[in-house]
Amino acid sequence: MKALAKHLTRLNYGLLIIASLYLAACDSPVSDAVRFGLASAPISLDPRFATDAASSRINRLLYQRLVDFDEQFRPIPALAEWRQLTPFSFRFQLRDSVQRLFENGKKLSAVDVKATYDFILDKKNASPHRGSVANIDHIQVVDENTIDFRLKKPDPLFPAHLVIGIVPAMGIDKEQGLNNRSMGSGAFRFVAWPSNDHLIIERRRDKLRIEFIHVQDATVRVLKLLRGEIDILQNDLPRELVHYLERQNAIQVKHRAGSNFSYLGFNMKDPALTDIRVRQAIAHAIDRHSLIRYLLGGKTQVANALLSPEHWAGITHTSGYVFNPSLARRLLFEAGYSDKKPLVLEYKTTNDPFRIRIATIIQQQLGEVGIKVKLLSFDWATFYGDIKAGRFQLYTLSWVGIKSPDIFRYVFHSESLPPQGANRGQYANEEVDQLIDKAESAIDPQRRAAYYRQLQQLLLQDLPFVPLWYEEHFYAANREISGYQMALDGNYDGLKAIMKTSHQQPANQIE
Repeated sequence: MKALAKHLTRLNYGLLIIASLYLAACDSPVSDAVRFGLASAPISLDPRFATDAASSRINRLLYQRLVDFDEQFRPIPALAEWRQLTPFSFRFQLRDSVQRLFENGKKLSAVDVKATYDFILDKKNASPHRGSVANIDHIQVVDENTIDFRLKKPDPLFPAHLVIGIVPAMGIDKEQGLNNRSMGSGAFRFVAWPSNDHLIIERRRDKLRIEFIHVQDATVRVLKLLRGEIDILQNDLPRELVHYLERQNAIQVKHRAGSNFSYLGFNMKDPALTDIRVRQAIAHAIDRHSLIRYLLGGKTQVANALLSPEHWAGITHTSGYVFNPSLARRLLFEAGYSDKKPLVLEYKTTNDPFRIRIATIIQQQLGEVGIKVKLLSFDWATFYGDIKAGRFQLYTLSWVGIKSPDIFRYVFHSESLPPQGANRGQYANEEVDQLIDKAESAIDPQRRAAYYRQLQQLLLQDLPFVPLWYEEHFYAANREISGYQMALDGNYDGLKAIMKTSHQQPANQIE
C-alpha cells in the first residue's frame, strides 16, 4: 500500500504545519453565534430541488415535513398523523401540537401541503423528487388541517415518501424562488447568505445564530477550529486529523456509527463499463478494508448493499466482492485488456482534499491490476452538475439519510433518469424494474422486505455500482459547545439543542 504510506507521510507533515500555525495564531475571535464548518457548501435552500447532502441537512432545519423516521428507519409523524382510508388513499391530519408558522407569519395549512406536492408532481418543474412521489394520482384538501392523497396503486408504506419540506402556497417570488433564501416553518429561520461560503440561520426559540462556514481544505478547517474561527465541524476529515484533535485539551471529539452509504458509480452507457467483467474487476481490485483502516474512522463498516444491515429491508448475510487482485487481472484479460491494450478510465471526484485522497488510493489500487485511471477533481457544484448530467465514467459519492426503500426506484428504475430521478448511470434492467414494482405493491410487510432483499442481491450481482462502506460520524468542537447529538444519517438536527457558553438568551424568552 505505497499510496497509503505516501499520504500518511503528507498528513504527518500537515500536522506539523497545523501545530506551528496554531502556536503562532492570534487570540481567537469572539462570537455569540455557533460557527459550523462545512466541507461542501450548500447549493439550494429549496427543498423541492435540493438533493446534495449539505442543502438537504440545512433544509431540515428550515422546513418541516409531514413524515420523519426513527432510528430503526420506521416512519413516524412529524407535521401530521395519518390513517389509511382504502388501499388507494391516505388521510393526513396536521398536528395542533406542532408549531406551524412560516417565516412570513402565516400558518402552514393543508393548502400549502397540496401546493408543495402538486409543484413536485408537475413535470414542467423538473423536480428531482418527482419520481419518489409519482404514485400520487391526486391530492384533495378536506379542510384547513386535513388532506387526502389518492394513489395510482396500493402502497402500504406510502407515508414514508412524504419527507419533503413544505413550502408556502403563496408569497414565493417566481423570479427569485427559494434557492437562495427560505420561507419555512422549521426550528430555524433564514437570516442571510452573504457569500457562497457563508450562510446564516437563526434558531427561533432563542435567536441563537448558526453560521455555516464552508472551508474546503480539511487542514485549514482544523486550524480554524483550533483558532476559534469555527466552533464545531462534523465528518469529512482524514483519520489522522481526527486523532490529532483528540489529543487537544481544548477540543472534544465524539464518534458514532452511521448509515450513509458510499459507493463507486459507473456510467452504464460507457462502452467499456457495459461489460460486467470490467465492473467485477474494478470491485475486486479495491481494498476496502485497508482504506477503512488507514483513512476512515474505527466505526466505519464495509458495505455490500445500499441499505444498512440494521434496516428492516437490509441484507444481513452477504459476502460481497472481496479484495482479489489476481481475479481482477484475469477478468480484465477475459474482457480483452492487457498490458499492450490497457483499460483507460476517467474518475471524477470533488476537490475536497480528503475525497481526493480516497480517490487517489482507489486510482492506485486499480492501477495495480492494469487499469489506467485519470483522476479529475472539481469544485462541488461543477462535479455534482457533471454527475447529474451523466458526464462521467467513474465517480464516488455517498447517499445520505437513506431510510425508505423507495430509494431503489429513485436511483435504479429505468424510468428514473434525471431530472425525473437519480438514475445517473442510466442503468436499465427489466428484472430490477419488476422487483421494484413488486416490492412497492406488496401488501404484506414481510413479503415486501423479501422483495427488497432479493433486489439488493440482484444489484450486487449486476453491479451498477461498487458498494464501499457506511461512514462513521464524528464531530469535533471547542469546549464552549454542549448539547449536540449526532444522528444516524449525519443530519444537523443536533443544532436544535446545541448550546454555546457565550450565547445569552433573550431575557423574556420562554422555553
